[in-house]
Amino acid sequence: MSSAATTSPSVDKVDGFSRKSVRKAKQKRSQSSSQFRSQGKPIELTPLPLLKDVPAPEQPELFLKKLQQCCTVFDFMDTLSDLKMKEYKRSTLNELVDYVTVSRGYLTEQAYPEVVKMVSHNIFRTLPPSDSNEFDPEEDEPTLEASWPHLQLVYEFFIRFLESQEFQPSIAKKYIDQKFVLQLLDLFDSEDPRERDYLKTVLHRIYGKFLGLRAFIRKQINNIFLRFVYETEHFNGVAELLEILGSIINGFALPLKAEHKQFLVKVLIPLHTVRSLSLFHAQVMCVCVCVCVCVIRGLLKFWPKTCSQKEVMFLGELEEILDVIEPTQFVKIQEPLFKQISRCVSSPHFQVAERALYYWNNEYIMSLIEENSSVILPIMFASLYRISKEHWNPAIVALVYNVLKAFMEMNSTLFDELTATYKSDRQREKKKEKEREELWKKLEDLELKQRRAPLCPAHLPSPTSSSPTLTPPPLHPDPDSPPPSLPPHQPCLPRAPKNP
Repeated sequence: MSSAATTSPSVDKVDGFSRKSVRKAKQKRSQSSSQFRSQGKPIELTPLPLLKDVPAPEQPELFLKKLQQCCTVFDFMDTLSDLKMKEYKRSTLNELVDYVTVSRGYLTEQAYPEVVKMVSHNIFRTLPPSDSNEFDPEEDEPTLEASWPHLQLVYEFFIRFLESQEFQPSIAKKYIDQKFVLQLLDLFDSEDPRERDYLKTVLHRIYGKFLGLRAFIRKQINNIFLRFVYETEHFNGVAELLEILGSIINGFALPLKAEHKQFLVKVLIPLHTVRSLSLFHAQVMCVCVCVCVCVIRGLLKFWPKTCSQKEVMFLGELEEILDVIEPTQFVKIQEPLFKQISRCVSSPHFQVAERALYYWNNEYIMSLIEENSSVILPIMFASLYRISKEHWNPAIVALVYNVLKAFMEMNSTLFDELTATYKSDRQREKKKEKEREELWKKLEDLELKQRRAPLCPAHLPSPTSSSPTLTPPPLHPDPDSPPPSLPPHQPCLPRAPKNP
């Protein structure tokens, strides 16, 4: 009995799969906020009358009191604490959302600081690190915000506040300043996609309302991307920030300013090099379509050489850009572009070659190719002709035949010239290859003859020379006597030619 009693605690101690540990892990998984600090006692809020039940002159003052009450933050990790007060705050936030939407005359100058204070108390917090350092947004479930029942209503209220017809940016800019924007941008790293979606709308409204903050917002977004590309490669809100930039860049005037060119070269194009490109590639593509030629050159510079999946994404992005490019811009990049497409068509990877050959199914790209067939056809012809004879995949061969047929219809004269040139070049290469093989064969035969050749007679010892004569061994040699010694062999050297 005593031994059993002593061993049982050790078993409980090393059990890493107890119900308690599993339950704790699941509970931690749903929490993504470190904002709440335990106050040690239940929170009590004084109930206030509804805004619609008081006279209109008293509503602005009651509105401020309700905003002050909603600054209280509850602990949503403890599902049983303060249930009544949590429900009261939720109903108050709902009432505030409706009031801001339909009422008029409530936005006095005293309301602006109280609104910003309430929003700041609820949404600004330190985001905890991810539960797993190897969090994959494509496969792993995101960590959801535990206080979302209140947080969602706060975001909804703030958006209605910014969209109100009575909203005055000249007053609000005293409180919605650069510090507020920085804290807002930090929240884009939240794992909860619902919060990032609301943040995207809030930041877009602020960018539209506050002209003085626009350059600062663009600069800080650039800084986030720079850290993401060159340092951390981890930020959850890249896709949402790119969507905001997409709408901003659509308003850029051409030619681009130096700031926008720098963003394009140092931020937007290097974003294609990160490992998690697939998570925000659609948003990058929408932004890149606005500035075609520079982006195409950047894509060609950073073209992936060892990742077929990224090659397919790059080809898809190029097609989106070529769909909107001007013919005059297309001429500037057609040579390096189709040299890369030629390499993709020759790829042994089926999906890469297929995606490149699908360009000839695009009517607009086909029209650009037809206008510049005298330049593009010589670049593509050799690869296409070789693939039609040698590629392992019959589907690729069929697509190549269709492309060759299209080229032949575009410019039959040039096509025939290239065909004749290609065949003559191939015959010349085969002839050189055959001559090379014959030369190597001759060298191998010569080496073999030299190995089999006997010793040169000039180096055999003569009987009249002063060198010691060899005595033949006795017919029955003495087993104790040593074997006879032979002179060292010298190689047969060629004789020097005689002087004429």
